[in-house]
Amino acid sequence: MTVSAQTKRRFALATALRGALMLLAGLYAVIWPLEALAVLVLFGGILLLIDGALGLWSLTFGGGKSGNYWFDVIANAASLILGIIILISPFLATVFTVTFLSTMVGLAAIVVGVMQIVVIVRERDSYARIWPVVLSGVSYVLIGLIFLLFPLLSASIGMIVGGILLIMFSIGLFGWAWRLYQQTKA
Repeated sequence: MTVSAQTKRRFALATALRGALMLLAGLYAVIWPLEALAVLVLFGGILLLIDGALGLWSLTFGGGKSGNYWFDVIANAASLILGIIILISPFLATVFTVTFLSTMVGLAAIVVGVMQIVVIVRERDSYARIWPVVLSGVSYVLIGLIFLLFPLLSASIGMIVGGILLIMFSIGLFGWAWRLYQQTKA
């Protein structure tokens, strides 16, 4: 199937537009990480609100019945209520969400690090060098402690890293759009 030059140009334009939006989002996350985090939480609140409202509507009027009717009602109502709470107080929602997620990531990193250290020390006879794995385990523990002790700083750094990744991905999209555009000239 042959694709027309006009269709390729439109696809190149859409790809370039995606790249521009990713570039703007990435720059925003790098320059203002805490504000970007708050925007992300707000979008999550809006998504929860819409999901809860549509879920309850579907259960009530849309014929969306399942075998777990009351579970669905409670889950959709909780989604709706959580979305409203986030939209009423986005700052508190951001702090609580970030603190909770940072705590979970920190605890997971500490557990992984300790497990690495314990396993490698127990089975050190099976390995020629144990110091790289011990160093990796210690790094996990230290990163876990940073996440536990400085949750907002960790989230800010995560937003900056995410922003850098968005910028890099947008450059790739611009290259792809340019290549698609060049194909329309041939």
